[in-house]
Amino acid sequence: MGTGLRYRILAVAGAIALTAVAISVANHPFVQTFVTSLPVLENLKPVTKTNGDLIDEIFTTSIIILAALWPLFKPQPRRILDAIALTHKRTFLAATALATIGYFDWSTRLPRTTLITTVAILGVVLPIWFVTIRRRPLSPTRAVIVGDDRATIERLYDAAEMPILGYVSPATVTPDDGPAITARVTDGGVTTDTVPARSRLGGLAKLENVLVEHDVDTVLLAFDTPDREEFFGTLATCHRHGVRAFVHRDHADRVLVAESTGEELVNTDLEPWDWQDYAVKRLFDAVFAATGIVLLAPVMVLIAVAIKLGSPGPILYSQRRTAEFGETFTVYKFRTMTDGKEDVRPSEDGENHRITRIGRVLRKTHLDEIPQLFAILKGDMSVVGPRAVWTDEEHHLEQSVSNWRKRWFVKPGLTGLAQINGVSSTDPDRKLRYDIEYIRQQSFWFDLKIVTRQIYGVVVDAASIVFGWSDEDEV
Repeated sequence: MGTGLRYRILAVAGAIALTAVAISVANHPFVQTFVTSLPVLENLKPVTKTNGDLIDEIFTTSIIILAALWPLFKPQPRRILDAIALTHKRTFLAATALATIGYFDWSTRLPRTTLITTVAILGVVLPIWFVTIRRRPLSPTRAVIVGDDRATIERLYDAAEMPILGYVSPATVTPDDGPAITARVTDGGVTTDTVPARSRLGGLAKLENVLVEHDVDTVLLAFDTPDREEFFGTLATCHRHGVRAFVHRDHADRVLVAESTGEELVNTDLEPWDWQDYAVKRLFDAVFAATGIVLLAPVMVLIAVAIKLGSPGPILYSQRRTAEFGETFTVYKFRTMTDGKEDVRPSEDGENHRITRIGRVLRKTHLDEIPQLFAILKGDMSVVGPRAVWTDEEHHLEQSVSNWRKRWFVKPGLTGLAQINGVSSTDPDRKLRYDIEYIRQQSFWFDLKIVTRQIYGVVVDAASIVFGWSDEDEV
């Protein structure tokens, strides 16, 4: 975490400083005269700015440069050629933006001579800077094994090519004075196995304390089965503390796997998105939810009245849904069905006879989802992401798709790539593929594209109800 913060500070500060120096050099009379004397640029005129005008140029250019170089501020390990290529690409993007500003008669625009010279200088110094400060992969130095399966713990001790401080496990897996460790207690009896004694650092309930006290940077998971409470609870703890988590390859199908994997150990991708992406996404979520709540307040009142008049029962419907790392939260929606027992098996709306008349309209236009804006504002959900699944339904889907839990590594969303492509839980394999594709490709512009398509779909569905359109009419 500290190294990442230092990189960001160096990247931003260096970009600003180099931009200021480049403009100052490009604005110098000698440089202006030299540039305009070149055969290709001989038609340009030397233009120098001083005092306030020069400061305005530096400020405007710095803002555009920072916006263009945004991906380079993420502390990701890069090869030298990759760092140079990305820096050149983003610098060219900034130059295009600055040239576009130059077409308008604004006081902050750069003269053409200054613009060309500044871009030429930045095209040399910025790649050198980002190559110099680029992050390289760090080797883990302080690792612990966490799990409840003694055999897997021993396998990980043998497979790990890193120093192991000890292990964290339930009290039923403890070291003995001799070469044996105590295994599980069954029917009052204790079984042991002759394996080297290891240093037990504490129980699973003390995992957070162990990570902090021993300054752990890597955790190896050694659970008998990747269940929700322990396996994903450990992943959630690692995520909160910025600790890398590795699993044995036998459990790799249950986690979101990073690109780099080993023979026995697989690196889980606890942070599929960079901090910058999370910050922008959270800002977008908060603004979208707050704006939607304000604009749709009258609509929510009308829907509440229609539901109350249409059928007996509450206005809102609540359900426990799965969030990140198997945690749960309560989702509220406008009620669209009559009271009755729910079926955990996914089904299409047309097959459910409990849906009310107003409920069919709400579902078709997705207006029943409006109360979820409050969950987005609270931070339980995001605007875009894998759809939050009912906890009881989740167990059924996991039986259908073994690697379903890969969706748990990000917040659930109000809409997503699967939703805009018309894929629901009735086709879990295809839905999972869309969800994983979204996790891998997520960006602000990708989210905006998905939201735009979803809003367009809602408008089309609403118009079809109002004007009596049908799918055949559109064809």
